[in-house]
Amino acid sequence: MSRCCRFCRAPLAATFVDLGMSPLSNAFIKPERLSDMEKFYPLHAFVCGSCFLVQLEEFESPGQIFSDYVYFSSYSESWLRHAKSYCSQMAERFALGPSSFVVEIASNDGYLLQNFVAANIPCLGIEPAANVAEVAVSKGVPTRAVFFGLETAREIRAEGREADLLLGNNVFAHVPDINDFVAGMKVLLAKTGVITLEFPHLLQLINNSQFDTIYHEHFSYLSLLAVEKIFAAHGLEVFSVDELPTHGGSLRVYGKHAGAASHPADGSVQALRDREQAARLDEIGTYPRFGEKVAAIKRDLLSFLIRAKADGQKIAAYGAAAKGNTLLNYCGIRQDFIDYVVDRNPHKQGLWTPGTHIPVLAPEKILETRPNYVIILPWNLREEVAGQLAEIRSWGGKFVVPIPSLQVF
Repeated sequence: MSRCCRFCRAPLAATFVDLGMSPLSNAFIKPERLSDMEKFYPLHAFVCGSCFLVQLEEFESPGQIFSDYVYFSSYSESWLRHAKSYCSQMAERFALGPSSFVVEIASNDGYLLQNFVAANIPCLGIEPAANVAEVAVSKGVPTRAVFFGLETAREIRAEGREADLLLGNNVFAHVPDINDFVAGMKVLLAKTGVITLEFPHLLQLINNSQFDTIYHEHFSYLSLLAVEKIFAAHGLEVFSVDELPTHGGSLRVYGKHAGAASHPADGSVQALRDREQAARLDEIGTYPRFGEKVAAIKRDLLSFLIRAKADGQKIAAYGAAAKGNTLLNYCGIRQDFIDYVVDRNPHKQGLWTPGTHIPVLAPEKILETRPNYVIILPWNLREEVAGQLAEIRSWGGKFVVPIPSLQVF
């Protein structure tokens, strides 16, 4: 079967990492469906030898994945703080006010745009999951329940509106038709407008062994080198880049129309470009070595769990996150090791994890059952979680984080 790159259409032959077969990571199971057959797909990431875009094949359409979604941004306090800080920074840096127009792609439940609404800066959210978009509208955030691409951009443009700030947080990786998406941004962006995109940085994924951020909802894994090529193909260019701690290390790239004098490039782009080249992200031989690191993490985690269970220890997990489902399925961890997972999101409570069938309960369950170990699955929130559950230390309970290497604290 011939595969080709979703951006440049070059043949895809080189493996980045093969995580075996896995269900969709957000396909949580209702109790009455536990006996039904689940769909599993290859979780095999390839790297393009031409543009160095790391990517999965598309097995399920975005419509299937995102039409009724269980991820609501507002359940993470640290993410809400991040969004609020972003809005004030952008308003100041680009002098946004009542005559500006801000558009967020994949605006979720209005977690970010509510800050622009409060500041009297006109905005529009574009959110394909209708159930999530409804929550945003109820907060007073104007939202359209559609997918973003060239067609949606042309419709908004035809209404005489163009974006002074066009942003997308953790959406770029979720787009199978990356050319349609970037072409849409080009159309909707005002002449002196700014694009900001935040996405997990491939260099951090590699350096910190973050293989659990690979799941079917994430079609692409992005470096600055790849993003610059994609932008250039659509008449856009990156003029600045911030490195962020979110999601284990993310980039925020700032884009503009190619050649626009309004936002001169700063030194941040060249500095990061140099670092990515020093890490040899522009050499195909760099990529296949990642799989060896991933296999070692699996062996270490399973060895720890086997020892703990042999000693009669009780183990729970915190955070029914998509990344946790990649880890659980790749390692083959079920209720023989983990009794239950807790999550603050009530939309997940009462469901079961896809593939591994571990029940998702409310966080109070940990105080009831007093487990010896709590595995923090969303390791990017380890400080937040350890603070919320500090009480487990009163009975000698410990936290476990498996990535980038096994830590018990």
